[in-house]
Amino acid sequence: MLLAVLAHAGMAAAGETFETGKAPAVEVHVAVAGHDGTGDGSAGNPYRTIGRGVQAARAGTAVRIHPGIYRGGTRVADLAGTAEKPIWIGGVPGAERPVIEGGAAGLHLTRVRFLVVHDMEVRKARHNGINCDDGGACDDPEATRHVVFRGLFIHDVGGTGNQDGLKLSGVNDFVVTGCEITRCGGRGSGSGIDHVGCHRGVVHKNHFHDLPGNAVQCKGGSADILIRANRFVNFGHRSVNIGGSTGLEYFRPPVRRDGPNAEARNIRVIANVMEGGMASICLVGCVECVVSQNTLVNPERWLVRILQETRSTGDYTFLPCSRNEVSNNIFYFDRSGISTHVNVGPHTQPETISFSNNLWFAHDDPGRSQPDLPSREEGGLTGKDPRFRNGKGGDYALTEGSPAIGKGKAGDDGHADFTGRSYRDPPSIGAFEAGAE
Repeated sequence: MLLAVLAHAGMAAAGETFETGKAPAVEVHVAVAGHDGTGDGSAGNPYRTIGRGVQAARAGTAVRIHPGIYRGGTRVADLAGTAEKPIWIGGVPGAERPVIEGGAAGLHLTRVRFLVVHDMEVRKARHNGINCDDGGACDDPEATRHVVFRGLFIHDVGGTGNQDGLKLSGVNDFVVTGCEITRCGGRGSGSGIDHVGCHRGVVHKNHFHDLPGNAVQCKGGSADILIRANRFVNFGHRSVNIGGSTGLEYFRPPVRRDGPNAEARNIRVIANVMEGGMASICLVGCVECVVSQNTLVNPERWLVRILQETRSTGDYTFLPCSRNEVSNNIFYFDRSGISTHVNVGPHTQPETISFSNNLWFAHDDPGRSQPDLPSREEGGLTGKDPRFRNGKGGDYALTEGSPAIGKGKAGDDGHADFTGRSYRDPPSIGAFEAGAE
């Protein structure tokens, strides 16, 4: 299973998905000047609404939404393409992105398969920008599978609390790539992407910024998700919240009485750039997760948090946060600004968290770079300036003579760095291999 997941992740991270090399057999057109009653979906006589365009879609169809502003709130249910004939919903190739504005959710997808949602702007939804779910079929892993989200700009969603840019619940075998997500949620809550019980996914080459809560969250039984080569800037409380707190009724698959449960398993956070925010990385009730090859710059309070929010009850056992790996990362921070290097909460097993080959540099006071870790680190570097090319300008590529070059632990992921360049063996520490442009 793990090899299959890594193979899927590798293809997606290289830009390949089930839509690669395929073209629609039929196009259905939607335009603000169209008409649902008299239109026929052709380029010369388009429909007026996205919902009407989707009604005409079958396997192999592309619903082409022309530039303009469309009312949010469209619900798409039980729409299924195939591996050979996907369905596309999105902007016209080469044209300005259409805008979906307002609605409880800008777009709500439920029980969909082999669907590509692409090249649209979604804004001013009340609850979630795009909501994609399994229709509440928490015990059916086939309900919503094979979904690609690419080239989306999701912004200004909610503003009062726990509202998300992209809300994924029970979605399996998915890719989110080339998207920008900002200003979703409010009052310290909300996520750019909130995964609840999602599996076998890739979040790749996206830009998350100015978010009040989390940039990306994976909880509710989520597993086998690769988060790679994204940029996180001013992401609120947590850049990537690996785990979290989920009501038992929302877990996918459902929680088990006969075995240990976990908020998240095998979430891999690789080669990302993270700037600002309260905490760079949060491990919350997760197990067997990896945070590696990232460059983490100026968190406001903590570098890493190890927490447990969902605890065992008389009926269900939950594993404590344990057996995770933090390796090959550059932590570049202001020592006078942070509270502690690593914040450890109760009901966790911090001694089982593996730290290795990280570079820790307090740029305001290099002599205070040494972190207080809950377990012994092998191969760590402290107090050494990583020598970014232009750190003040947000360019964290390594320059010649950087102590991070070639000092990472060799891994088995086979992933490229932030720019797409392959890591050497042994790799450099951080999100950039030496010499990468």
